[in-house]
Amino acid sequence: MRYLLIVTGLWAFSFSLIGEYLAGRVDSDFAVLARVLIAALVFLPFTLWRGLPRGLLAGFWLAGALQFGVTYLCLYRSFQVLTVPEVLLFTVLTPIYVTLLDDALARRFSPWALLAALVAVLGGVIIRFDRLEGDYLLGFLLLQLANLTFAAGQVLCRRLLLRYPVEQPLHRFFGHFFLGALLLALPSFLLFGNPDKLPQTAVQWSVLAWMGLFATALGMFWWVKGSTRVDAGTLAVMNELHVPAGLLVNLLIWNRDFDLPRLAAGGVVILLAMGLLHLGRRRAPALA
Repeated sequence: MRYLLIVTGLWAFSFSLIGEYLAGRVDSDFAVLARVLIAALVFLPFTLWRGLPRGLLAGFWLAGALQFGVTYLCLYRSFQVLTVPEVLLFTVLTPIYVTLLDDALARRFSPWALLAALVAVLGGVIIRFDRLEGDYLLGFLLLQLANLTFAAGQVLCRRLLLRYPVEQPLHRFFGHFFLGALLLALPSFLLFGNPDKLPQTAVQWSVLAWMGLFATALGMFWWVKGSTRVDAGTLAVMNELHVPAGLLVNLLIWNRDFDLPRLAAGGVVILLAMGLLHLGRRRAPALA
């Protein structure tokens, strides 16, 4: 759990940094490519190429392409047609995708996990619901694809590590995750990137470096590692904590006006979802 909480904090800062220094100023395809390249370079010196199950390595390439490649390319593009509140609102469905995908792969149905995910989504909606304006259908579809691939990558990594209990530590093969993401990030920049919107200031380069090293390299590593130490329902609910955490960071650092009672109410509902998971785990043995 502590790994997931640490990453939630890292990603909470990421939303504000992107909005303050990168969005609309730096080409989105280049921003994604830079993050992936930095993360890949961090893990490349430790990466093993032999002695590991092929299914594990292929799965990590696929997970990287999904969870970072497709997800972030869609996420950055959604900002072109959506406001920030709409983006945050449409990302609250990720916990449901995590729960349903994990149940589908395990060929089971976990009603308590699904209920907790739905309650967590309700908490996110309470915090971030705003009146929708303009043409937002394209943005909604882009974000649902981003949510789905982000959830699929998480579930895939988690199940791969449970299926292949190799002796090598995770950092010895996690570089394959970012190499898989490069398969999409590099061609996307070459085809659609705008060379005229590369970073122009030291601050922008510094933000990209911070995002690549901490939010991407260490963040994704700790998130995947933490996902194997909790059940799928807890992982689903943890996907919702970025909403109140991100808003709280933005409020404290950049002094953005926000409805604090709504933030508190939504946070309480998300905590209630964690309580439902605990209740479900206690009832499961008795029902069995």
